[in-house]
Amino acid sequence: MIAVTGAASGVGRSLVERLTSVAGSGRVAQVVAIDGEHGDIDGATWRVSDVRDPGLAASLFGVDVLVHTDDDRSLETPAKQRRAANMRAAQTVLTAAAAERVPRVVLVTSTMVYGAAPDNPVPMPENTPLSPGTGAGLIGDFAEVEELACRARRAHPGLSVTVVRPAPLVGPGLDTALTRHFAAPRLLSVKGREQAWQFCHVDDLASALEFVVVNAVDGKEGALAVGCDGSLAQAEVEEITGLRRFEVPANLALGATQRLHRVGITPASAGELKFLVYPCVVDCRTLRDAGWRPRYDNAEALRALLDARSGKHALVGRNLGRKEVTITAASAAGAAVAAIGTAAAVHHLRKRRKG
Repeated sequence: MIAVTGAASGVGRSLVERLTSVAGSGRVAQVVAIDGEHGDIDGATWRVSDVRDPGLAASLFGVDVLVHTDDDRSLETPAKQRRAANMRAAQTVLTAAAAERVPRVVLVTSTMVYGAAPDNPVPMPENTPLSPGTGAGLIGDFAEVEELACRARRAHPGLSVTVVRPAPLVGPGLDTALTRHFAAPRLLSVKGREQAWQFCHVDDLASALEFVVVNAVDGKEGALAVGCDGSLAQAEVEEITGLRRFEVPANLALGATQRLHRVGITPASAGELKFLVYPCVVDCRTLRDAGWRPRYDNAEALRALLDARSGKHALVGRNLGRKEVTITAASAAGAAVAAIGTAAAVHHLRKRRKG
């Protein structure tokens, strides 16, 4: 019996659809869909439960594998609130699974835990040591979830915990620092550095999770990377998107982003910006050697991202409404970023002083 949290929407819903299509075939006996509300997928046994409530344990009776996809990755949720909710959810899932003697839990984090750096090899081996940096952004959330997984393995020897690390996700309905990066008039880049891009379509993540649970695949120390094969060079990305780059020194880009983030103007921190200007490409060897293949390549995944962001605009990681989109010419993009960033910062600081 396989259970999935966050089953009513997103990746969780896609995974439940996949699992129910093979339920009763001998590969999957039964699918338990867990969410705060009853979903609309037939063939699954729905158990309404909050993954942050210790009462979750009552929904895990008879479960053999629990896949946890019910997390918050929104840039709009305040960082401290998002961190608290994600940590509580992961901790509750692991504790409830151990209490109900569920043999295996699968958690989903991100390849962001490897860190983005100008000297990263392309690709990095899957067993590359993780970045020691965390911070208040999403990378910190993922790093703490992985630390919870390590603690759970030590505290509960009978519980197997697998961590699946997808490359930056693309697909319908996603609003991330990555999708906003490609909704800007130009692509921010760092002088003297060439970016390499790797993506993971949400459909491929659901497919990989199905493969992992049905075939009992586990990686070295219980971690698996998931993503498109290889990577795209910056020039290839510019050709596909029709966007040109504008280059700035690294200290200017990262320093300005951090200052804007501190005063609440841009939701993405400097740590998250690094993944848009420095490579973080991972060789997803374990799943590839086990026989799994992504449906999308990087070029197709990027086109899916562009389709999902069509008609939307962003600057310095901040979504813009129609009234704010006053400069659209690509030739003015660098000036637009500087002007909006500076004007917003000045406006915010003036309001604080008057207050």
